Amino acid sequence: MEAKKNLLTAEGLKVLEDELEDLKVNKRKEVSQKIKEAREQGDLSENAEYDAAKDEQRDIEARIEEIEKILKNAEVVTDEHDTKNINIGWTVTLLDVEFDEEVEYRIVGSTEANSLKGKISNESPVGKAILGHKKGDTVTVETEAGAFEYKILAAKKSK
Repeated sequence: MEAKKNLLTAEGLKVLEDELEDLKVNKRKEVSQKIKEAREQGDLSENAEYDAAKDEQRDIEARIEEIEKILKNAEVVTDEHDTKNINIGWTVTLLDVEFDEEVEYRIVGSTEANSLKGKISNESPVGKAILGHKKGDTVTVETEAGAFEYKILAAKKSK
């Protein structure tokens, strides 16, 4: 079975690569030093600093492994061929027709999604519904809570 491709924007790829580099070069050294200092304090059975440093080390190694798995199957999305239709990496302004409210999102791959930063996944209901459309289109988004209509007010390729 082929592993699922992790769709990323060029920006998202750079963020992950930078984080991985920081974890491997800086964070590993820092936690190694903390463990060394805690060991020098003697009895490890009741040493909270040692336990905390070992937990931190475990978290760092798990995150390194997670990022490496993402990058192993990463595919950077480019859409040079289609400059009119919304794709991953685009920023869109939508009008919620029912509530007459404007929202702005950046469409990203699922590994980059962060709704608090206005980044929604291409696999989310809204993301799926607007992919392939363009400014001026009205789309219906099907969710468990019902159907919602959005009008695409603006759509541009993010840099």
